[in-house]
Amino acid sequence: MAIPVFSMSCFKLPRGLCQAINSMLRSFWWGSKDGKRKTCWVSWETMCSPKFNGGMGFRDIELFNIAMLSRQAWRILQNPEALSSRILKATYYPATDFLDAPLGSHPSQVWRAIAEGRDAMKQGLIRQIGTGEGTHAWNQNWLPRDHMLRPLACLNVDPPMRVSDFIDATMAKWSTELLSEWFIPMDVEVIRSIPLSTRSMEDRWAWHYDKNGVLTVRSMYRLLVQTKRHREDWLEGRSAPSDSVGESKAWRRLWAAKVTPKIHVFL
Repeated sequence: MAIPVFSMSCFKLPRGLCQAINSMLRSFWWGSKDGKRKTCWVSWETMCSPKFNGGMGFRDIELFNIAMLSRQAWRILQNPEALSSRILKATYYPATDFLDAPLGSHPSQVWRAIAEGRDAMKQGLIRQIGTGEGTHAWNQNWLPRDHMLRPLACLNVDPPMRVSDFIDATMAKWSTELLSEWFIPMDVEVIRSIPLSTRSMEDRWAWHYDKNGVLTVRSMYRLLVQTKRHREDWLEGRSAPSDSVGESKAWRRLWAAKVTPKIHVFL
């Protein structure tokens, strides 16, 4: 599983190659031994589920590839003055910023891969509010919650466009009257929970699914796995477990048990 990691961090592997790597992993785990075929106790999709969801934690090669590329996109977003970032900007998006850059008519394999990682990264990007002047109130993610990172609806026409328009700069707090006028109560509650700094700080991008605000391959991969799982449940009409948190804790306790690895695997 470690051999293709370097290539996956730079290029988007073809789906057929990802399936071939998965086939090699399956053959090692479920393949024959001494001419006798091993028993496939559960599906390979279950084996690739995270350990806290009842799986073995094997990587989905295609999703892990996208997670690696998202990390590269994060570096470009956070370090626009780096040499590689400036070369890509001069070549592919000289008149716009990285998040809005088009793929172009003749993209290289590297730029095509980074663009796909960037599009996946957008699922968890969020603006950390400073002055609010650099954040669009309706078209950018800035609400710290898991299901929807931007306002759900606007109550009136011709609303203010910038987050700073809803901040009382003299008091460094949210304007309750303006929030109630333009946002639904569900959004108002979340907005009022966002702390504001008394110092003049610019808004910046952060990663919502990590407490440090930094995108890691692990957090990105976990988001992609959960998104895929929810999509498959929705397509097949399956409902989510009523106590998913409790179920995850139970699996974590199982893997933390002080027994031999083969007992862990069997359970």
